[in-house]
Amino acid sequence: MAEPATIDFEAEGLLEGLDGEQREARLALLTDLAEDGVELEELREAVAAGRLALLPVERALLGEGPRYTTKEVAEKAGVEQRFLQRANAALGIPIPEPEERVLTEADLDAAKRLKAFRDIGLPEEGILQVARTIGMATARIAVANRELIARNLVQEGDTEHELALRFAAAARELLPQVGPVLAYGLRTQLVEQIRRDVIGAADLASGEIGGATEISVGFVDMVDFTKLGEQIPVEELGLVAGRLEELASDVTEGPVRLVKLIGDAAMLVSTDAAAAMDATLRMIEAADEAGEDFPPLRAGVARGAALSQAGDWYGRPVNLASRITDVARPGSVLADEAAKEAAGDRFHYSFAGERKLKGIKGAVELYRVRREPKEKNS
Repeated sequence: MAEPATIDFEAEGLLEGLDGEQREARLALLTDLAEDGVELEELREAVAAGRLALLPVERALLGEGPRYTTKEVAEKAGVEQRFLQRANAALGIPIPEPEERVLTEADLDAAKRLKAFRDIGLPEEGILQVARTIGMATARIAVANRELIARNLVQEGDTEHELALRFAAAARELLPQVGPVLAYGLRTQLVEQIRRDVIGAADLASGEIGGATEISVGFVDMVDFTKLGEQIPVEELGLVAGRLEELASDVTEGPVRLVKLIGDAAMLVSTDAAAAMDATLRMIEAADEAGEDFPPLRAGVARGAALSQAGDWYGRPVNLASRITDVARPGSVLADEAAKEAAGDRFHYSFAGERKLKGIKGAVELYRVRREPKEKNS
């Protein structure tokens, strides 16, 4: 490795096109990175890709120390290389070339945890299924944290050097805090779900836990979201989508869970039919109260047996609720007969006719759902 003092960054073309303050900042950043052990070839690649300012934060997040190949990590952890690669792919982690020495101590620790999961008897496919769920969830968490940092730390007139140092410092401060927050959220969510899914005697007798469950599913989506995207800037559209998530999070308490957001729609699930209906209505009402600041919502609710896998739900009521939403009017909630009967007389229903819905066998009786009218004072 070339000593930092012997590298002629200008001769290497790493200062090309820069002068004055920007040139001095680039030179200071290159010197810092070289002294920190970054190879000249990596510096060249970072400059060419326009990501030199990101190298300090990458090193802060990934850690320093020795780098391993995938084969070395697999051997040290005691897992097959194929399984390690499949697990990383499930998590959404790029798979390096076999001889690339890019994996860190953190990658080795993660591989050892895979081995521990296998050793306690968890099946490979089950581990990979959970890994996919974790990958999707953590990707969203990473995007949210990145946006928070970028929007609040980038200052007008920043040089590469200043920005790189500020990002790296933020990463060092943020990362130790995020881990415990994630662990806390996982623990509390897991306890709540275990409380709701009490294992029954029949499940124990059969040895099959977590079979089909009778649930109510509510889909709530924004009306004309695609058209809205043609009328307002992307940044404002993102704020609207974020507001939908806020509304969904606000109403999902107790037995109701926000399963996922799919573009401009939120999916709510509960074994408690009345609670699911109430949460769905509350989302519609919240959007109405927001007035012109928020597009109208519409919703469909269906009930039936569904199967839970890796935090998501599958089955007829999921498909049916989605299709019912497609035919609901803005500001309304439509429900199938099963959801109506299970939710009971806390709500007011009016028959909305039978509809043939795409992908659903037979005609479906639909009911408009409203709050039970309050009694007038006599």
